[in-house]
Amino acid sequence: MPNPSISIQLYTVRDALASDVAGTLARLKAIGYSNVELFGFQDDVETYEAALSFSGLKAPSAHALLLNRDVTPVFEAAQRLGVSTVIDPDIHYSRWTTRDDVETAATELNEISRKAADFGLKVGYHNHSWEVRNRLGSVTALEVFADSLDEAVALEVDTFWVEVGGVSSIELLGRLGERVKFLHVKDGPLSENPDDQVGLGKGEIDVHGIIAAAPHAMRIVELDGTRGGLFGELEDSYAYLRSEATQTS
Repeated sequence: MPNPSISIQLYTVRDALASDVAGTLARLKAIGYSNVELFGFQDDVETYEAALSFSGLKAPSAHALLLNRDVTPVFEAAQRLGVSTVIDPDIHYSRWTTRDDVETAATELNEISRKAADFGLKVGYHNHSWEVRNRLGSVTALEVFADSLDEAVALEVDTFWVEVGGVSSIELLGRLGERVKFLHVKDGPLSENPDDQVGLGKGEIDVHGIIAAAPHAMRIVELDGTRGGLFGELEDSYAYLRSEATQTS
């Protein structure tokens, strides 16, 4: 089975980006990353366009809030930067407590997906912990949401926050199947404090099992925070994923 690409969510290096976008992307490329996942890109398209070209990195996915917004500028920016899938990273936690609210949110994202198709784009959704912590009957709210989405809408499962939410990522990925096109992989203790996160393979998360449960999905490294040296943790995470890819090739 072919190995999916490795990417990194640029929120991880947000402080470095604030002072030097081009240099930060070049540093990620030097580590070995070939892809990045953008955030906040629509506010500075020209800078990211130049930095991606300079570094040779691609941006197959990007984060942007989509619901209850004018999505046309977002999709125009994504199209210009070569993005294929725009992922909403945050539907407010208050909308995950009733089946009606969850299904309504899915309907709204389905409508946005059809608009995205006019730009040659797809859309997706990225979870936190509350989408799985909240249950509707015996099922997580995230799974109710997934069942209400059109097939064209992708899921990006943040496996760390699924675990923090009290659900096995491996079991959830098994239930969601190939709807999951992207994985956020991160490691550390099961802590709500992002600064406790560490490079892949150095914490409590069964990253090996998670990757095996979704062999088709792009692996996207993310650290919401860390107490270690950030770029050292990113080097360790890339090396871990390359090792996993070698073992399964």
